[in-house]
Amino acid sequence: MARPALVELTLARIREFVREPEAVFWVFVFPVLLALALGLAFRERPPEPVRVGLVAGPGTGAALAADLAAHPGLDVVPLAPAEARLALARGRVGALIERRDGGWILRHDPTRPESRLARLVAEDALQREAGRRDPVPVAVEPVHERGGRYIDFLVPGLLGMNLMGTGMWGIGFNVVQARSKQMLKRLGATPMRRADYLLAQVFGRLFFLPLEVGLIVGFSMIVFGVPLRGSPLLFTAACLVGAFCFSAIGLLVAARPRTIEGVSGLMNFVMLPMWIGSGIFFSTSRFPEAVQPLLAALPLTAVIDALRAVMLDGAGPAGVARPLAIAAGWGIVSLGLALPSFRWR
Repeated sequence: MARPALVELTLARIREFVREPEAVFWVFVFPVLLALALGLAFRERPPEPVRVGLVAGPGTGAALAADLAAHPGLDVVPLAPAEARLALARGRVGALIERRDGGWILRHDPTRPESRLARLVAEDALQREAGRRDPVPVAVEPVHERGGRYIDFLVPGLLGMNLMGTGMWGIGFNVVQARSKQMLKRLGATPMRRADYLLAQVFGRLFFLPLEVGLIVGFSMIVFGVPLRGSPLLFTAACLVGAFCFSAIGLLVAARPRTIEGVSGLMNFVMLPMWIGSGIFFSTSRFPEAVQPLLAALPLTAVIDALRAVMLDGAGPAGVARPLAIAAGWGIVSLGLALPSFRWR
């Protein structure tokens, strides 16, 4: 018995993907390597000492440098006046200590967090050297908890980025390549429905989703101890919604272009705002308040917010309903626009 056209087209798309070693590498191997590289770069390490420059001059000799260096967390670098400002400007030191009129001048760049920290640590060290004592004892208890590290923040962002990249590039390139080789023209002459062809692209993409997500998340959990605090079913649902969303956007972008160059430009145009503003590598809170509603409406922002909420916060359905609704809305609208605008030649 003949199988439905949608099933045959989906199987054909799966075979095409498996026979492309480059695509297999970028979908399954590259994300794991990227997670490994970034995880090692931002792994948990003892806090590095704050580096400050001690400008040479009267009262700033080796004895003072040794006394300040004994302060916990402070690394003192003696500098000549000519090289001191350049060292601060280039970020080699976070602050400069200079003797002036019986007191001290602390030079720092308030726009740099590490410079502000260096100024506070250096000022505390100078005051203690002058005999200051704290009137109230304060106990400090270091806390190290999974979920608050940079690698924990990063993995959902990398997963969302991979869902976007494989959904859009994988489908968009395949469709436009078939169009440029006149393959779509031949398919269009068959009794096959347009909807079957487009849905087969989406289903072929979803077929590999468990392996893609499992490799990234499993590797991160085993190697770096990244937590999954929420429901695995809800996490799976968030991944499915994200994959559907970007597959549909990829179909919409690829609905009209005739050349690889044309679709590449459109893909980059669509994806660039999300690469920058969706919080893959750093929080979107760094952007001005005025653009926050626009960033929150981006599909990648919604997907990453949902993944982080489930993985790190243990959020339930109510906690991810809004971002998943945004992502699903993007997918439904994109697929609805792609169907009538798609051309075969």
